[in-house]
Amino acid sequence: MFVAPAAAEPAATRINDVQGHTRVSPLVGETVTVPGVVTATRTFGSARGFWLQDTQPDDDPRTSEGLFVFTGSRSPAVAIGDAVTVTGRVSEYYPDGPDSAYQSLTQLTGATWTTVSRGNAVPEPLAVTEDTVPGRLAPEPGGSIESLPLEPGRYALDFWEAHEAELVGVTDARLVSRSTDYNELYITTKPDENPSARGGTVYRGYDRPNTGILKIESLIPFSQRPFPQADVGDTLTGITSGPVEYDQFGGYTLMANVLGEVKRGGLEREVTRKQRGGELAVATYNVENLAAVNEQEKFDALARGVVENLASPDIVTLEEIQDDNGPEGVGDGVVSAERTLARFVDAIVAAGGPRYEWRQIDPEDLRDGGQPGGNIRVGFLFNPGRVSFVDRPGGDATTAVRVEQERGKPRLSVSPGRIDPANPAWTDSRKPLVGEFVFHGRTVFVVANHFASKGGDQPLHGRYQPPVRSSEEQRVSQAKVVRAFVDDVLAADPGANVVVAGDINDFQFSPTVRTLTAGGALTALIDTLPPEERYSYVYDGNSQVLDHILVSRSPRRVEYDVVHINAEFATQASDHDPQVVRFRPGNGAGL
Repeated sequence: MFVAPAAAEPAATRINDVQGHTRVSPLVGETVTVPGVVTATRTFGSARGFWLQDTQPDDDPRTSEGLFVFTGSRSPAVAIGDAVTVTGRVSEYYPDGPDSAYQSLTQLTGATWTTVSRGNAVPEPLAVTEDTVPGRLAPEPGGSIESLPLEPGRYALDFWEAHEAELVGVTDARLVSRSTDYNELYITTKPDENPSARGGTVYRGYDRPNTGILKIESLIPFSQRPFPQADVGDTLTGITSGPVEYDQFGGYTLMANVLGEVKRGGLEREVTRKQRGGELAVATYNVENLAAVNEQEKFDALARGVVENLASPDIVTLEEIQDDNGPEGVGDGVVSAERTLARFVDAIVAAGGPRYEWRQIDPEDLRDGGQPGGNIRVGFLFNPGRVSFVDRPGGDATTAVRVEQERGKPRLSVSPGRIDPANPAWTDSRKPLVGEFVFHGRTVFVVANHFASKGGDQPLHGRYQPPVRSSEEQRVSQAKVVRAFVDDVLAADPGANVVVAGDINDFQFSPTVRTLTAGGALTALIDTLPPEERYSYVYDGNSQVLDHILVSRSPRRVEYDVVHINAEFATQASDHDPQVVRFRPGNGAGL
């Protein structure tokens, strides 16, 4: 609340005393009175308040001179430049409770304040340049880092914590993510840190985090200035400045009350080449919860991607195909996706593509995870003018496909068929689908996949270091099941043409992918690209790999392409980029 200006009593406590030299305030739970100047206000949303900064800092680089004063749903009656004395209770805010894997924000709650003077100069923002933030992310004690003394000259997370709630600024920063649906920008303060070929920042390993990434949100009401729309490789020109706070979504965030202008970098959507007569083109595309109830605009955009950017591949493995009424019917028993797929194929034809046929298997209701009620599944599109599908009846949601032999060649017991659908590895997750195709008289086995998500993993920027990747256990189990099936095919014919494709939901350097590639039976084609091109998805400013195509040793003249048409753009048909492999199938019967 606002208290009329009066001569303030000297405050015995300073902001740096509240912040301390670890992540948690040494005064948590106590009521304190601190002086400072208001540097920024948040006047909308449910977490309103203002930032306060001490104009007489100490000489300890571990202690922040800034502090957030939380006023709840009330807009704070202060202005930038007000010198105030604030009394409030010191608390540590965790976004999802005290057992959170995220870091906390030190703040004052239940605050009252006295305005001493107005129109004062605020401290100059700390200029963050390419050499400012350390290259190491955090200490790794194998648990919480909260009680460890901060080392801001050594670790990036410590650096930002030591400047929590202080004013910082960046100048002419390159954007390494699209502007998100939540009005966020991600920039890099280190232009030379693992750059992608198209302006992003590539995530190259668990031990190689990109510490130059910084998220930016705006404190400027959108009625005064709409949030900018931007693509990867654009530049946030001029000065952007404001206080820093920790956010569970994206980590440390510059809350801008001075926001630069976006200068376009001219990024264009990629187009791959058309397959030649003797080449089989197999693509994979996560179409992000496509359901028959979606607007036609989504179908048309995805269809143009298939026809124009992917050059109408012969086979497409699809992920996130939903049932015909999508999330509108939770538990209503609707599992068919015939209308969804028919609308998609019609849109492809309208875009100038072939009339694909499709094959898929309806899941059991509410058993495969994903958006509640959507019953997402994987499936195949194929161009019957170029490739034929071998149909063998009997495949359903619970029947496991087997590898059989016929005249010394492998064949599927059912086609399409699900791989070991009762295995616990697939609990609340999509079951892989395998289909038997024939191209120029040669059999090709294609496995469509959508492995378990990363939900539940501890964040890279959280308070536990190194973060525990708990979801990885299920994906490794899933990889073992798929790999065992592939091994059965190759045991029947070491020269079989096998393509494993889809949203594996894991990195190329992960145990999941290495389980699939162990022993060299399968090659992860993402590893064949230059490092700056190894990504299909952008998350928290990291250009990273979730989608994969892996092939057995038999295909010849293999050419692989990740076709960047979505993940880097503010306007997108899906959050994933598709990819395609073109090859000449081997004739089997050994190598």
